[in-house]
Amino acid sequence: MNHPSLPLQAVVFDWAGTVIDFGSLAPMDAFVQLFARYGVRIDVAEARVPMGLAKWDHIHALGHTPRIAAEWQRVHGRPFDDADCDTLYEVFTPMNAASVRDHAQLIPGALATVQALRARGLKIGSTTGYNRPIMAVVQPLAAAQGYTPDNLVCAGDMVSARPGPLMMVRTLSDLQVWPPAAMVKVDDTVPGLQEGRAIGCWVVGLAISGNTLGLNEAQWQATPPAEQQALREQATAELLAGGAHYVIDSVADLLPVLDAIEARMARGERPD
Repeated sequence: MNHPSLPLQAVVFDWAGTVIDFGSLAPMDAFVQLFARYGVRIDVAEARVPMGLAKWDHIHALGHTPRIAAEWQRVHGRPFDDADCDTLYEVFTPMNAASVRDHAQLIPGALATVQALRARGLKIGSTTGYNRPIMAVVQPLAAAQGYTPDNLVCAGDMVSARPGPLMMVRTLSDLQVWPPAAMVKVDDTVPGLQEGRAIGCWVVGLAISGNTLGLNEAQWQATPPAEQQALREQATAELLAGGAHYVIDSVADLLPVLDAIEARMARGERPD
């Protein structure tokens, strides 16, 4: 059945690993240092697993990971609980806010992509797993490089965050966009993709620039081509399994995907 053509109205970007901080590195040092402060060693690979969640939820997930939970029990003589999570979260926020200062550079091609989207008449939304105090540090650093989206919804703004839809509900309202199928969510993590799927918009995953690989730009460029391709295929499979309609390397590659989405919409297709 054919439906009237529905044009795209907005693109909603995540922050770390999507438009800033190639490799999504800022939170990792903070998570490792955070648990170390409480006598529990975790490594960066473990810290990355829950990425995309709000940071309280991320700390909660780490504290209930079997190995980390057992180590917490050994060190503290009791299970990790919500009160511990509250304590760690309060300590984490200033640690992460300090870390983001060193990892706020725009990802190559991000600004040109956003400028091209605005030239097409699209609104630019944003959601993040960072809370307001952390974003109070990030926003001016991004703005100084030319990136100022039309809205910002942070973890903690709504009663629940990713992978649920509420941050995207707020974004639809902020941008005055409807229906959700007229919007594209771009993210480097599965929870971030799932918040887009939960509201019924198109979702595009980023395989190279974000948390899925966790390499900075120099490390990625130094990776031999055959290994790059293997990593790309692994990350792509993970993001497709997590709900992505499309997977690209970084936001620099977004425009052809939007053309493909608009062609599908012109045929009456909607996000499944």
